[in-house]
Amino acid sequence: MTGLGVTTVSRALKDAHDISAKTKLRVRKVADAIGYHPDRAGVRLRTGKTNVISLILDQTDKVPEFARRLIVGISDVIRGTPYHLVVTPQSRADDPMDPVRYVLNTRAADGVIITHIRPDDERVQALSQSGLPFVAHGRCLSAPGHAYHDFDNRAFCEMAARRLIARGRRRLALLSPPSEFSYYQETLAGLAAVAEAEAVPFQVLGGIDLDSSSEVLRQAGMALRYQDYVPDGVICGSELCAMALIDGMIQSGMDVGRDIDVIAKETSDLLNFTRPRIDSLREDLIVAGQQLATHLLDMIEGREGANLQSLSAPIPVWRNDI
Repeated sequence: MTGLGVTTVSRALKDAHDISAKTKLRVRKVADAIGYHPDRAGVRLRTGKTNVISLILDQTDKVPEFARRLIVGISDVIRGTPYHLVVTPQSRADDPMDPVRYVLNTRAADGVIITHIRPDDERVQALSQSGLPFVAHGRCLSAPGHAYHDFDNRAFCEMAARRLIARGRRRLALLSPPSEFSYYQETLAGLAAVAEAEAVPFQVLGGIDLDSSSEVLRQAGMALRYQDYVPDGVICGSELCAMALIDGMIQSGMDVGRDIDVIAKETSDLLNFTRPRIDSLREDLIVAGQQLATHLLDMIEGREGANLQSLSAPIPVWRNDI
């Protein structure tokens, strides 16, 4: 249709440097007009590439906005590239290695994104040894050289604790992440550092964490005022968990904002539409998705994982006065 040879058309579509801009434009116009796309099976046979990025996504996150925003960010970056995103759901009840083994054994993707990282994560170890490009949303503490993008959970807890202390709170508590994950250690370290510096006590709320059901958290909120240690400031790493905890506090007669303050990490807009108003610190998951995809494309192009590491700072959303 262009009057050009197969090799010229192929190289023009690949944006080869030795093909003129005029020829590339001519080929692209015809390709767009007829809706041409490369045959992925043929490309894989010829090059060994799948043009697929696999996002292995934990299904236990309570807020669907986590997945949606992460996918939006990744899609923003790979739009206009040859790559397609395939989402592989993962249940925490199953072996976390199963989807990784599948990708490695079948070479079903050119690169992998994994989430919910543990301090000694066998997925990171396996992917590092395989040579398949990958990036993690979180940090594997036993393998610090891997590519990652993470939220600064230590800074989140430090900023939240200082905010509570500035509001006159002197007995702090943390609704923590599950202790199996790396960000549990970062969160706890941030709170401990501020509490020690300011000489205020703190406790991790016992028997519950961010994976607890909303009803369990509501019951915990109701029981909070009857415990031996009654906090007047609570830090929570999830807006939905904070809402459940607050509902229980209110049902037990506690006045949130007067008797006790709650500060949450937010990844959605839920807290803009809830009462009572609470302060929060935002993690921008669209930016996280963009960073993860950018790092992965760089790895696929041959860059070293140790040079592809980034950290997002918490964004304060203060809804109350000091």
